[in-house]
Amino acid sequence: MLAHYVSSFEKLGELRAYQSTDPIAGTFAISEPDERGKVAWRPRRAETKVEFLDSLYAKLPARFPPLFERLLLTFRWAEIDLKTYTLMANPLGSDFQGFFGESSRDPGLWEALVPAGYLRFAKGSDTDYDPVCFDMNSRKKSREMRVVKIDHEEILCNFRVKVVAELAPSFQSLVQSTIDLANHV
Repeated sequence: MLAHYVSSFEKLGELRAYQSTDPIAGTFAISEPDERGKVAWRPRRAETKVEFLDSLYAKLPARFPPLFERLLLTFRWAEIDLKTYTLMANPLGSDFQGFFGESSRDPGLWEALVPAGYLRFAKGSDTDYDPVCFDMNSRKKSREMRVVKIDHEEILCNFRVKVVAELAPSFQSLVQSTIDLANHV
């Protein structure tokens, strides 16, 4: 399932980026810059030792769903817009400091989301800045959690966490719907 999910990146997202504005994509470059200065990039398979998750989990109140954990451990990628959400980057490296840095980049959002029970791993599609999160409040014994979208303006303007949509009842469902969408493009 993960291989199909990652292959959907090519069908749904533009795997071209300006190195100057997306230096992470530049680390995945598979071409020289074109006439506009964009490089083509591809996600990379990178088996990471499971022990490296320990330092990441030391900073989080809960573990990720199993499929997302496996995604982190087996692939690295730049930020990618998958039409219904934008997956945050999991940069190259021996650990997950890059991923943690991407997901916690906006301290105003991070400091509101985590105590309220939400782990950010994505944002809205295109220019939509709303965080897409795992809802730890819905966590099951299997570590599955629903995937929700939260209004960023409510946090930044009104200091209130407001769920505006459920994108999927689980990460596995979100992955399957992304694969299905890619198959129909």
